[in-house]
Parts: sequence; structure tokens; C-alpha cells
Amino acid sequence: MKKLINSADDVLADALAGVAAAHPSLKVDTEDRYIARAGGPTPGKVGLVSGGGSGHEPLHGGFVGYGMLDAACPGEVFTSPVPDQILAATKAADGGAGVLHIVKNYTGDVLNFQMAADLAADEGIRVESVVINDDVAVENSTWTAGRRGTGATVFAEKIAGAAAEQGADLASTALLAREVNDRTRSFGVALTPCTVPASGKPGFELGEDEIELGVGIHGEPGRTRGKLVTAQEIAAIALDAIHADSPLSGEALVMVNGLGGTPLIELYVMYAAVADLLAQRGVTITRSLVGNYITSLEMAGCSITVCRLTPELTALWDAPVETPALRWGR
Repeated sequence: MKKLINSADDVLADALAGVAAAHPSLKVDTEDRYIARAGGPTPGKVGLVSGGGSGHEPLHGGFVGYGMLDAACPGEVFTSPVPDQILAATKAADGGAGVLHIVKNYTGDVLNFQMAADLAADEGIRVESVVINDDVAVENSTWTAGRRGTGATVFAEKIAGAAAEQGADLASTALLAREVNDRTRSFGVALTPCTVPASGKPGFELGEDEIELGVGIHGEPGRTRGKLVTAQEIAAIALDAIHADSPLSGEALVMVNGLGGTPLIELYVMYAAVADLLAQRGVTITRSLVGNYITSLEMAGCSITVCRLTPELTALWDAPVETPALRWGR
């Protein structure tokens, strides 16, 4: 294992220290382990909180800021944050109008966020939870009952965050996040495994000419293991799976997301293939992201996420955002 770390036990603590040093617009609480906006919650605004295991950066801490999240709580690498940690982040995001939890559908995350929501309710904080489950590759996986939450998380955080910034109430903000989840589907492909620092060895093995089709962001198995094929063929496999689950049509927001170890030039090769294939289906890409947004440590590969847009969702996507990992319009 070769990693830029001091100790496998201190990766999260050291990373949080780095976030604090690099981004003065954020408040990093190293004791309760959450990241929030430095100015505190906005009175009267719905607060947005998300979180999950570390190793997926910039998700979630990189999306804390104007137009997206009010707070994020990182667990240890590939491990859910604990309820007390989530509660601390929820209190840090509460401006009196309630707090929305955006939760990826992993069993530990769902259980711990629910416990935190119950604790928050005991303290008089209204919490709504939206579970993201956009991955079409497998119905159940190693850490999941039902479909996994992946790329739609970024879309939900941005669109619901914009609505909250514009004064939407808690119920409306949650409804928008659910709509984004319902209209979004994802599919991931791994070319290599990744290594969790605490284990010191790859999470799975792939032959030199093998790929994992439908892989999860923690290295969970996909729907099949196959031979390495062209970018065009990989894009076709992913889009066929997405289309079979939720037919593609109209205008779309598309993200070709790197899993941590893929050069940007290869992501653009993939995007060209995706754009070509969607055009053949009559889908118009009107908004896009290409880059690392929800990673899996140093795993090589990518995920493809497609959201069927409406005029309202497009306007909220275009609204100003200013976070370490996503910014425009300000």
C-alpha cells in the first residue's frame, strides 16, 4: 500500500485538519466531526445535511456552502457516521425552519441518520429524510437493502439546496429532493479495485483484462464481471441498463463521474460516447458535469448518471452555488 497518509488510524482526522486549513469558508468541528458553513445557519432557512463514509471526496464535505449543504458529517473511510455526529451536524444546520437529511441508501447510513433524526426531534428540531437510491446495477448489495445511492446524491444536494436558499419550506425542499431521486439513474464501472487504508490491501481482485460492471462506490460487486471493452461499449452497457429501468427521453442533466483514479482525458472520452448514444435515443443533454464528484478512493473507472430534467429542476440547477467542489453564478 502506497498512500499519502501519516497513519491509517488518523486519515480522517488529518484530512479534516486539511479541509479546515484550505477552506476558511467552512467550520470544521474536529471533536464532533462535522463540516458546516463558517457563518452558522441562516435564520428561517431550511438546513440541508448529508454525510456518509469518507473516501468519496468531494462528497459530502466539498459540497458544503451557499446553494448546497449547510453541514456534512464524514464517517471513517467507507463507514457511516454515528448518530451523535449526525445530530451535531443537524444542530449546526438548524436555522429554525427544519432540517433535511439527504441519505444514500446504505444500511448503516439509513439507520444512523434515522436515529439522529429521532434525537433531533427530541430536541425540538423538525427533520425530514430523503433516501437516495438511483443505482440501477443491482437490487441488493453487500451493504444495502434495495438499490444503492450514488450520483443522484450530488444532484439532490444541489437542487434541494438551491430551493432552500430561495426560501422553500421543509416539505417542499424534501419533495424536490425526492423528485430528483425519482428522475435520476446511475451505473458504475470499475477498472481496478481500491485499497482502504485500515485494511492495507485491495478490496477485490480484477484480472488485467477484466472490469466490474455495476460496481458500487465501496467496491461492492456489480451485476457481472467482463472483459475490458471500448469506452463506447461500456457507455452503451451503462445507458442500456439505465434506460431499461427508467426510459430516457427529453432534456437531461448528465454526469460522467470519475471514481478517483481515472484521468480526466478518459472521462471526456466516456462523455463523448455517452453524448453520442443519448443523441441516438433522442435525448438532449442541456446540463453536464465531467470530473470527480463522488469517488471511491483511488479506484479507476467511472459512473454515469442521467437525470430527466424539467424547467423547474433546470432553473434550480442553474441557481448560484459556492462550495469547494462546485461553484457558479456568484
